[in-house]
Amino acid sequence: MKYRRLTTEEIEILESCACTAKDWGQIEVHAEFRPENIYNASFSGSVKIGKNDKMFAFSGGVERPTGIRNALIHNCEIGDNVLIENVHNYIANYNIGNNTVIQNIDRLVTDEKSTFGNGIEVAVLNENGGREVMINDKLSAQVAYILTLYRHRPKLIQYWSKLARFYAEKHASDIGKIGNNVKIVNTGLIRNVKIGDNTSIEGARRLENGSINSNEYDPVYVGFGVIAEDFILCSGSHVEDGSMLSRCFVGQACMLTHTYSAKDSLFFSNCQGENGEACAIFAGPFTVTHHKSTLLIAGMFSFMNAGSGSNQSNHMYKLGPIHQGIIERGGKTTSDSYILWPAKIGAFSLIMGRHYRNSNTSDMPFSYIIESKDETILVPGVNLSSVGTIRDAKKFPKRDNRKDPNQLDKINFNLLSPYTISKMMKGSEILNKLKESCGVTSESYPYQGAIVKNSSLQKGLNLYETAINKFLGNSIIKRLEIVKWESIEQIRERLKPDFGTIGLGDWLDISGLFAPKTEIDKLILSIETGETTSIEQINDALRLMQKNYYDYEWTWAIDKICARLGKSIEKIEISDIVNIVNTWKKSVIDLDQELYRDAKKEYELSIKTSFGMDGSSEDKEADFESVRGDFESNDLVRNIVSHIEAKSELAKELLDRINHLIK
Repeated sequence: MKYRRLTTEEIEILESCACTAKDWGQIEVHAEFRPENIYNASFSGSVKIGKNDKMFAFSGGVERPTGIRNALIHNCEIGDNVLIENVHNYIANYNIGNNTVIQNIDRLVTDEKSTFGNGIEVAVLNENGGREVMINDKLSAQVAYILTLYRHRPKLIQYWSKLARFYAEKHASDIGKIGNNVKIVNTGLIRNVKIGDNTSIEGARRLENGSINSNEYDPVYVGFGVIAEDFILCSGSHVEDGSMLSRCFVGQACMLTHTYSAKDSLFFSNCQGENGEACAIFAGPFTVTHHKSTLLIAGMFSFMNAGSGSNQSNHMYKLGPIHQGIIERGGKTTSDSYILWPAKIGAFSLIMGRHYRNSNTSDMPFSYIIESKDETILVPGVNLSSVGTIRDAKKFPKRDNRKDPNQLDKINFNLLSPYTISKMMKGSEILNKLKESCGVTSESYPYQGAIVKNSSLQKGLNLYETAINKFLGNSIIKRLEIVKWESIEQIRERLKPDFGTIGLGDWLDISGLFAPKTEIDKLILSIETGETTSIEQINDALRLMQKNYYDYEWTWAIDKICARLGKSIEKIEISDIVNIVNTWKKSVIDLDQELYRDAKKEYELSIKTSFGMDGSSEDKEADFESVRGDFESNDLVRNIVSHIEAKSELAKELLDRINHLIK
């Protein structure tokens, strides 16, 4: 933008409007500058002012002309059609974008060379340090996961630190930036904060040393009473209602509200925190806590829902708060649950009661972890038959509120995956070994700080086998869809993986991203050797893993199918495929029927106890139905019924396309 010096006439108009300047020669303006819209303003240092010929419309029908009124401006560049008024102290060392409103604030200042939160070390998981993650504008959940848990790879940590410091220094400045279409009103101190386009800040108390990475696609909102220091807020995030943050990264589309308090914590996309507290937590995507009495501390979570009064302990009053815990993807804690860290809870598990035994149930996904007489009772696999699990799996994709086209976190929403299925396979082996070592007639079996009852063990084995068959069958049906096959040779060719051996072996859940361990190891090695030289390259590599997920998944699935058949792909017959499809169909129907029965419990007589308070039993039924509807009309129930019909038809359709090849 081209600026010009003030004319003598303009200076006279400004002075008549109670304006002063240390040196009018240092004030430059746009060609269409209107001096009459500047009132009671003081200027010092180099100041540039854009055109100011627009009216801002506010709620309630109020209009205000752009310009500067009742403010001290030092060393700033102010864009076109900016409204600045009622600055109680001053604005110093900021470039302010177009169409921005700054009203009734205390102080807006960049008072030193700042990295605006980039390069801040967050002491995640261990309050005493040792797992610090250096945050920056482009941090993803996957990169943070690796940095947090791979401390045994010192070259990796050293090289990342180098990249992060380079990024921080590259974006460091002694001039702050406020983007276009920003609104800052009724706010206290803002110091060394970079503010992106379309940000709204209303009533915040204090913001220091941070970046607000808002943009036109997904604006950020910072609301009343917020205090934040050493922070980064990503696009689409909302922090409001007296929330307090210290050394925190807040990912895309996160919401922290209702006096939520967090320190040394990382929150990734779509997390929600209300009322409670967080200290040194790694909140992977979709971690949710809504209750005032809930404390999350020194834990790693994702797709997690914390019940009221959930709590953990990260020290045993010996060497301090050094212990950590992990609740894998999809965990839930009930009201007043407690876990003594260290502990590790398997994916999609429900935690009920208080647990002091440092359990490790990682190889037993979809379980209940229940307290009974101070013992931890493990019920393997039972969550596979819970309608709540299916409801959660369906809701997560719908609750992805990210609108920014540049999505930092790479997320797979699959309930069943090579990661969870391999855990079930391992869990089945463990359960069978427990049965062999302790005897079939044992009432209970000890396992990793927990107890498995006899009846639960056998049911867990059955549920795991059903889920494994469902996943493998679904994989082969998907692979063979659409085409009318002319020969078994043609089918065998289609069964071969597209990416060679990528996908074989162990899989990892990298805070929302399912990926083969081999690919994560390659990425880490490329960072350690300096082959990968930027944060963008790291995120591109992770994005490629997400893109190729289903191809990698097939490589893993066909390997397991061949192992279970005891055949190579070249030896698979049509009869093998028919058997897999029929087993898949039975598994789908069996699980859906379990879900149907579980959903029906929500309509039993005991659930209706508080309905129809002052009437007859008929009134109770009518009141319940008017609020909850009848069982058969429930959306989830209808989905279960239609799912059985659709999958039965899918099995028939594939068999119709291959039956003519049976000899």
